[in-house]
Amino acid sequence: MDEYPKITVLIVDDHAVVRQGIQTFLETNPDIQVVGVADRGPKAVKLAKDHTPHVALVDMVMPGMDGVEVTRQIRSVSPHTKVIVFTSFHANEYIFPALRAGALSYLLKDCRPEEIASAIRKAVRGEAVLDSRVAACIVHDMQGVNDDSLNAFQVLSDRELEVLRLVATGISNLEIAERLVIGESTVKTHVGNILNKLHLSDRTQAAVYAWATGVVHKENL
Repeated sequence: MDEYPKITVLIVDDHAVVRQGIQTFLETNPDIQVVGVADRGPKAVKLAKDHTPHVALVDMVMPGMDGVEVTRQIRSVSPHTKVIVFTSFHANEYIFPALRAGALSYLLKDCRPEEIASAIRKAVRGEAVLDSRVAACIVHDMQGVNDDSLNAFQVLSDRELEVLRLVATGISNLEIAERLVIGESTVKTHVGNILNKLHLSDRTQAAVYAWATGVVHKENL
């Protein structure tokens, strides 16, 4: 019988090679036990609910439910599970939504295997680990370095730009849905994505941003 309980881990990634590689490595660590492996968000959430793992390693970009939503739902069904983002992407549009959704740590896939195991052990103690490039992005954002260079035309999709222009006119989500012939819940999702990508806190800030940066003009209305 082991003297200490093992750290239980859930792996969430849509690439089989990544899942298998991480699992194989983690199983060489006597203090770590992989209790679940998922290639999609819904399965990951179910496994988190069933096993309540100490740590979940979550990829950011997956079909269907993305890593941000997976993180949010895992934290909802298993509040004690610490989420470590494990991804190839470190742009602000991924980092900040993931952290807001409840991720504790953010690792990039070019890290050494030993760094993954170390981050897992630290997560159980409540200690965050951020890749140096991710930490730099956060520091730059806090210092306002990215404020002037953030461009809605580069970070938003065409549909999100449409929604932002309508938000700037002051109409409701229901009215936007009717204008674009989409569901109100879809509009709500778009608005949330817009706020996350532009690092804005509410619709009022989004409207001010749209007018101030030229996303919307009077002649366009």
